[in-house]
Amino acid sequence: AGARRAPPAAVGFIPGNLLGWMRGGRGGGAQKAAAAGEPEEAVAGGVIAPTGNRFYAQTGPVWTGPTGTSFLPEETIQRAEKGSPVEKAKLAKDPSTIYNDVYEYARAVRSGEMDWKDIEKADFNVRAKWLGLIHRDKRTPGRFMMRLRLPNGVTNADSMRFYADSVEPYGDDIGVLDITTRQNIQLRGVAIEDADRIIDGLHARGQTSFQSALDNVRNMVGSPLAGIDEHEMVDTRPFCVALNDLISLNKETGMRGNPEWSNLPRKFNIAVSGSRDDFAHTHINDIGLQPCAHAETGEMGFNVVLGGYMSSKRVAESVDMDLWVPADVDCVVALATAILRDFRDNSDRKNRQKARLMWLVESHGEVAEVDGHARCHPSYKEMIVAQLAAMEGGYDKVVADQQPRPAGPAPRAGTPVSNYVGAHAQPQEGLSRVGVHVPVGRLSVADARGVADLADRYSGGEIRLTVEQNFILPNVRDEDVDALLAEPLLNGGSRMSVAPGRIQANLVSCTGAQFCGFALIETKNNAVEVAAKLEERVELDRDVRIHWTGCPNSCGQAQAGDIGLMGGPAKKMNAEGKMKAVPGVKVFLGGTIGEAGKLQLEAEPDAIALDDLVPSLTELLINNFGAKLKPEFEAEHREAKEALQL
Repeated sequence: AGARRAPPAAVGFIPGNLLGWMRGGRGGGAQKAAAAGEPEEAVAGGVIAPTGNRFYAQTGPVWTGPTGTSFLPEETIQRAEKGSPVEKAKLAKDPSTIYNDVYEYARAVRSGEMDWKDIEKADFNVRAKWLGLIHRDKRTPGRFMMRLRLPNGVTNADSMRFYADSVEPYGDDIGVLDITTRQNIQLRGVAIEDADRIIDGLHARGQTSFQSALDNVRNMVGSPLAGIDEHEMVDTRPFCVALNDLISLNKETGMRGNPEWSNLPRKFNIAVSGSRDDFAHTHINDIGLQPCAHAETGEMGFNVVLGGYMSSKRVAESVDMDLWVPADVDCVVALATAILRDFRDNSDRKNRQKARLMWLVESHGEVAEVDGHARCHPSYKEMIVAQLAAMEGGYDKVVADQQPRPAGPAPRAGTPVSNYVGAHAQPQEGLSRVGVHVPVGRLSVADARGVADLADRYSGGEIRLTVEQNFILPNVRDEDVDALLAEPLLNGGSRMSVAPGRIQANLVSCTGAQFCGFALIETKNNAVEVAAKLEERVELDRDVRIHWTGCPNSCGQAQAGDIGLMGGPAKKMNAEGKMKAVPGVKVFLGGTIGEAGKLQLEAEPDAIALDDLVPSLTELLINNFGAKLKPEFEAEHREAKEALQL
């Protein structure tokens, strides 16, 4: 409990209203966001977020508000009462209670009054996920991975140093940061006794970890080149910020933690694309917004796609909704509200494998192919548009049927990484953007501080994260580009680079067995080692995207890679001549991304033992991707081919 705090009367917390949005500005630090006429208590909670908008959040255990369950219809509550163990845990004690309880737990553990093992198991393993705290009980008992919310992947130097400071006490082995496939940061090794201080530190810097895990809407993905792209159709930042506030901001109190969306049946992903490249990968998100001009009026907007997701039981590409919405922030927020409300109230509460949006969409009728693309049944679209009509704002009057996709070749070719790693001119005269490759997204404390120093020195503090687990420094003065490219952090023996190899540059990896209890193999270390050996052995005239995932949940998005590697058992003959199960990977060939992205849903027939992966992938690169084997490795590869019967 705590004192109820009113939002600024002059502005209001209207979803989609970008408070103090600063277009074209460089990301700043935790500046106070005081404006004339705002109540003093609201000013105390207002800072400028890395995205440039005004950000409100509480400090300390003062969260107040209704329960998430109170927003559910009675029929939904009755289904939840008969639902999965997670549903019953949410009903038994509302997850919003953890917003305050974490402060008491942290204090009690710090003082020695209790041990982390004394905390209620459902709080520690379930409700803590509403804080972004995911207990890694199988690999690092008592320690959490802490997932943030960084809309559009925008952060800054001050925040990067804070992330490093937060994990440094846990040592080099577990105190690390990961850039994720949702343009986000995950802190590793976090102890419960430090969680309250990290939460308050994040809020002071215009960001939060609230509602970032389990049954919540995850980080809002947008274009990493938003506002600095000569081929941009829509600046995705305002949309990602507004959607982030829709989910995580209680508009009644100005506090982070929005109970209206805190009792969803499952996770939910939203991506907003800003160009034809579709750097946001809308085809694997529950809601994907693909930029497209209206054929008659020329107004810029989005075609909406629905239901894309990956899981251990099913992988689904998104389907067309047959709906176009104008590129208006409030209209997009209204659409997301309508879809989320239906999802919250009507999705499965018993079988968690069927509680994703695609299953609900399909319950309205058969998905049919139209113009070469899968399209949802018209009744689903009609239901959502009817919800828009019931809202104030007249949003149902400005949406339209899906518009024809852009015709002709896209202005850019190549992989996303090839279009942003290294130095590239911005449309703003005299400025460039410089993309930096981070092997599989892993940053040590020293790495993170080094990135912060570069951002302060060259990009006004702003740092952009990408879904390929890299980062971009925007708005670098042209006269400073050579100095940046020559920085020691990006050269020599450093892990990071602005000129990585064609395989190394495009690596994507999930967390792997080092920290994740679901992973069947270690991914990040294997990915880096195998890629280095492949680069050593072959020459390529094109980039090859290799995605590693440790288990069928496919957090590493194996089905989207040119080559996807999914952890699983393989068979290999032992010294006694018997076939034995060994750690290996299933191989997915031919996934694509971009505006014509297509997932590869079928794995190759035979799994490959990890020990045999280098020669097997070498042969695959030669046969499928035009690689040329270097002469000095011909004899070695010939012997391996014979031994493995490749």
